[in-house]
Amino acid sequence: MMFFLLTISSALAEGDYAYAYDDAFAPGPAGPSVNMEAPAPAPAPASVGRERRALVPALFAFGDSLIDSGNNNHLFSFAKANYFPYGIDFGGPTGRFSNGYTILDQIANLLGLPLLPPYSELFNADKMRYGVNYASAAAGILDITGFHFVERIPFTYQIKNFENTLVSLIKNMSAPVVREAIPKCMFFVGMGSNDYLNNYIMPVYFSQDQYSPQKFAELLIHHYKDQLRKLYDLGARKFIISGIGQMGCIPNMLAESSSGQCSDLVNEMVHPFNAKLKVMIMKFNKDLPGAHFIFLDMESMSKDIFRNHKSYVGKTSSSLSIARGANN
Repeated sequence: MMFFLLTISSALAEGDYAYAYDDAFAPGPAGPSVNMEAPAPAPAPASVGRERRALVPALFAFGDSLIDSGNNNHLFSFAKANYFPYGIDFGGPTGRFSNGYTILDQIANLLGLPLLPPYSELFNADKMRYGVNYASAAAGILDITGFHFVERIPFTYQIKNFENTLVSLIKNMSAPVVREAIPKCMFFVGMGSNDYLNNYIMPVYFSQDQYSPQKFAELLIHHYKDQLRKLYDLGARKFIISGIGQMGCIPNMLAESSSGQCSDLVNEMVHPFNAKLKVMIMKFNKDLPGAHFIFLDMESMSKDIFRNHKSYVGKTSSSLSIARGANN
């Protein structure tokens, strides 16, 4: 956990974006609707209290079910979490694939920001002032990833939703104000898990017939590089990029093992992606003026949890793994 806290603090060291696009994957801002989920209790606004000042103006997040907070609620999708027992420690289901806070909620709290609203629930620019969560369960770097869940919002379309957010912010705050603020904001991106869990290791996608683990990692990094560069071109400068954890140790992988052990084969498949992602991030920091990319090493962190699980509030390694859902 110490490594994670250090990465956040180190990342803080230092007009018209409208696009017409096929909205097949991504919902626009939702209008009034009947919601099953309870409203999320937000921490105090960043400007309230002498000891509670925001470290960044806003936080924008992109990812999958690890941080989705309700963007899939109104989609025709099998990847939803807006029903019990999800949210049992949150006052009710919200769309988060967890019993309580996600890692993104904790990051927002550490930065002195309220919990981020999901993009699909936004009604006005005022709700965007501290940031937006664009994450969608079953989403991947590749657009095809997770198609068996029907609707989801791939990373490419999450970025386009961010562009729509910029349009709204510019209309309400003016282009110069937004242009000055965006480089100071934090961007959290956690993609790639579904490209393995709900693509590469699923026979229905035939990805293993076309690519070796090394080649598939190269394919993902090729697309990921262009997507992250797009965010940079839109003004983003401060990034936390999450690697992929040990996919071979998530609950459904453990359930498939007769001995309840992690799948070393799956963990070995995923490792090349993390290795190449680290190299890409180092190159970004070298080549992109003003950029500050931080790598969140989820692979090492998850290994440590399994090896030293007794130091994590006395839980067993199997119970700790439940934090990872079947859709990521």
